[in-house]
Amino acid sequence: MNDIPASTNPDATKSVLLSVTSLIEAIAGFALLVSPSSVVMILLGAQPQSPSELVVARIAGAALLALAVACWRARRDASSRSASGLIAAMLVYNSATVLILTVAGLSSGPLGIALWPAVVLHAAMAVWCITCVRK
Repeated sequence: MNDIPASTNPDATKSVLLSVTSLIEAIAGFALLVSPSSVVMILLGAQPQSPSELVVARIAGAALLALAVACWRARRDASSRSASGLIAAMLVYNSATVLILTVAGLSSGPLGIALWPAVVLHAAMAVWCITCVRK
């Protein structure tokens, strides 16, 4: 057994990050697949305007579910180069999401109730990814 606390054990910290990421992305992905209009309304305060927008939202949901599965599978092998690469990829994803949602929030369009909490969540996850990548 490893007696080093997770806060000082880089592999344990990566494992927790991958587990939490998997949970968050699975919930978001499932929500986008099942009810894309509701998710877009909660985030952006507007309904998708065309059937093609719903298709794109559902594809995003499937992509988030794929990320959730990858993170879940990697959580027990956090010391591998693949897990480190996955964390780096999640850093890109979280950083891009912060940028995209911030631009949306600062535009003149409507805002959903979950927009700024989503920005904060993705910013925190990006910082956590940076911490893990640097260790």
